[in-house]
Amino acid sequence: MRILLYISRLIVGPLFIVSGLIKANDPLGFSYKLEEYFVESALDLPFLVPFALTLAVLACLAEVVLGFAVLFGGRMKLATWALLLLTLFFGWLTAYTATCDPNGTYTVIVDGVATERGVTCVNDCGCFGDAMKGSVGRSLTPWESFAKDMFLLLFILPLFFMRRKIGWNTSVNDMVLLPSGLALVAVWSGIFTWWGPVWFTLVVFTGYILIKRTLQAPRAEWVAALWVSVLTLAFSWYCFAHLPVRDYRPYAVGNSISAQKEMGVPPVTQAFVQYRNITTGEVKEYDSNGAYPWDDDNYEYVDRRIVEVEPGIESNVQDFLLTDVEGNDMTWGVLNEPEPVLLVMLYDMSKADTHCLPGIRELVKAGTNKGWYVYGVTASPFATAEEFRHQHQMPFEIMQCDEKTIKTAIRSNPGVVLLQEGTVRGLWHCNDAPNIDEAAAMLK
Repeated sequence: MRILLYISRLIVGPLFIVSGLIKANDPLGFSYKLEEYFVESALDLPFLVPFALTLAVLACLAEVVLGFAVLFGGRMKLATWALLLLTLFFGWLTAYTATCDPNGTYTVIVDGVATERGVTCVNDCGCFGDAMKGSVGRSLTPWESFAKDMFLLLFILPLFFMRRKIGWNTSVNDMVLLPSGLALVAVWSGIFTWWGPVWFTLVVFTGYILIKRTLQAPRAEWVAALWVSVLTLAFSWYCFAHLPVRDYRPYAVGNSISAQKEMGVPPVTQAFVQYRNITTGEVKEYDSNGAYPWDDDNYEYVDRRIVEVEPGIESNVQDFLLTDVEGNDMTWGVLNEPEPVLLVMLYDMSKADTHCLPGIRELVKAGTNKGWYVYGVTASPFATAEEFRHQHQMPFEIMQCDEKTIKTAIRSNPGVVLLQEGTVRGLWHCNDAPNIDEAAAMLK
């Protein structure tokens, strides 16, 4: 029984720690995922959208604190109840996601008229943020996420039903659980190619040992929980106020957007056309690559059918498309430019953090004087963008891009992206807008 409890604690604790820290590394990105779930066409909880960031931070905090509680044996009644409820909730959520019908509809009343709209299926649960894509190459499918939750449940249930046998660690417990827990955190960190969780765990363990030497349970348990909470919240705040410490996104510094675009392969399709023989009324389908009676007056066109012969390969940056005010595609012109290109990205100008605009404005002016290309990139309408540009005296041309793409490229509104020959040379949160010399130092 003791061995089962040890194994369960070592499976659950490190996984919750790493999962929580990966999402805390990018709290804004996790909040965007929650917003996808909250919209009317998904879970129909739009009133939660304004609280998405707060809920994202709290979810990260809960995972990390519960992970360490399992390793330390702290407040196990509270911890195991929370673990069970959290895992059951996420199990339900991943099952809901997996069974979502992309062709489904729901009915809303608009101006007194019943209107059908398509549902939104969230294909990526966001369980490990962008870390799965950025490290192993793809995210878990919804069913894989569900299987992961059920696997975890197998080890949470023994902890839940035998929680009275688990108390605040003795010295013997610590000798087994702390080094083993750290080793398993290191295994997960190796999988996700980021050693941040290992260093975080070492700092937490150091504080835990000092707390145990100075305080007795139950006070030591609450102080240890507070210690973990403060560290987690501080880390989340830093990543929110700046940028993720470990950047898993396809737009990370050093990544070539051009190369990633070329990795995409469109699906191979075959078209079939249907024509009706006017004389006999017979409808026949023809391969559009062969002969069909398009010029025969005795035949009339009926329909067209497209069949996917071979699936394509989606590029991670396939939605990175830039258009000017006249609708011209400027994407490859920007990506192929050998001179530096500064992109000031604002997914929504009405929500922009204006306190940092003076620093960005100085960078824009200096970049322009240096001969760099400078553009403002937004999902806002051009009329709104022009008004914003004049109001804040930003000397750049405006281009449009998809809102989700801008949110993915830079976790700041506004944020600065420096490109050269399609490669990302620099990314800056608006709080960290560089001067021209700092930006130039990033170029090859």
